[in-house]
Amino acid sequence: MKRVSHLAGVCVLATVVAVAPAQAGGLYINEFATASMGAAGAGAQAIANDASTAFHNPAGMTHLEGSALSLGAGLGVVQTEFDPADDTPIPGNDGGNQGGVAPVLSSHYVHSVSDRWRAGVNVISVSGALLDPDSGWAGRYQVDEVSVLTLSLNPTVAYRINDWVSLGVGVLAMYARLDMDVSAPPPDGDGKVELDSLDDFEVGWNAGVLFDLCPGTRLGIVYSSELDTKFSGDVRLVPGKIPAEIETAIDTGLPLPQLLRVGLYHELNDRFALLSTVGWEDWSALENQFVSLEQGSTAIPRGWEDTWHFALGLQYRPDDVWMVQTGLAYDTSPVDTEDRTADLPIDRQIRVALGAQYQWSEDLNVGASFVYANYGDAEIDNDLLKGDYSSNNIFFLAFNADWRWLPTG
Repeated sequence: MKRVSHLAGVCVLATVVAVAPAQAGGLYINEFATASMGAAGAGAQAIANDASTAFHNPAGMTHLEGSALSLGAGLGVVQTEFDPADDTPIPGNDGGNQGGVAPVLSSHYVHSVSDRWRAGVNVISVSGALLDPDSGWAGRYQVDEVSVLTLSLNPTVAYRINDWVSLGVGVLAMYARLDMDVSAPPPDGDGKVELDSLDDFEVGWNAGVLFDLCPGTRLGIVYSSELDTKFSGDVRLVPGKIPAEIETAIDTGLPLPQLLRVGLYHELNDRFALLSTVGWEDWSALENQFVSLEQGSTAIPRGWEDTWHFALGLQYRPDDVWMVQTGLAYDTSPVDTEDRTADLPIDRQIRVALGAQYQWSEDLNVGASFVYANYGDAEIDNDLLKGDYSSNNIFFLAFNADWRWLPTG
């Protein structure tokens, strides 16, 4: 029974990683290869000038006439290097650069159904090997290798109530799959815990409201519901110093919490626009996590707390075809030193972004964005690992293309 308890603990640590690529703070990211990425997402809930508004705030679709399509593609390059403390409980190396590459693809479409109604759809996918430390590193009992795939489908509708208020709502369907290896913790010795294709499909909803306060000034409010994910699959404990292989089914719940964001877009003059966002994410839903194996069930404390998100951005239009932008974002830490683990080396988050958009023609706009995201030193101090991260960054580069087809006649 003691071995089962160790196995359950490793499985819980592993399955948390599966949903890491999902909006910012905690496990969420904010980079989906849309134009707003170039301002660190600041004001994305209120800009409403291309089809990606169907994702950032569905109410903003009422600002688009005819049909609009946005396509985006990008890469997230993870740079993660750990510095073990001299008194870390498990001897081992620093793991080298544990980071991998995560491709991001996104598509957004909006269609004018009538003068007041709009319909849209968003499809977003993130995949890649997120963490892959060197063999024998000091944190091997918390993570050895992680690869993940997520696919989200988000159909939306919007209705313009009057000249200054619009409402939008959508259904959010998400599929996530995780493959992960972890060294078996003491007393099992040098064995491996292998999680093969743990997956889940969940459905939630999102809603937004957009206020046109005055010409050139908009306020957007967005809410997304919690996704009560329940990952299922097979887990195998490969022999090391243990007498025999163990293979069993696993189920574990992992709430992806509700979030609320408020964004502002304000044109200072014909050339400059100010962007800002404030947000809250309910990560205290991850205070504990439950896991079930064929041999029994247990609850593992995670100790996560709610996070706050703040972003500020600036757009500048030097002429009629170019727009350059920059932004800065900050997210508070969801977890303290004692509860943090190496599978999720997340601390407070700071993002710095740059972007440019070019109006190629009357119907086509193209752009590029770069984001540097720093996840803090993420100090760890628990029974299996002690130390902090000398490097804990993700570099994002993405490109977007936006088409508009105005109604004829």
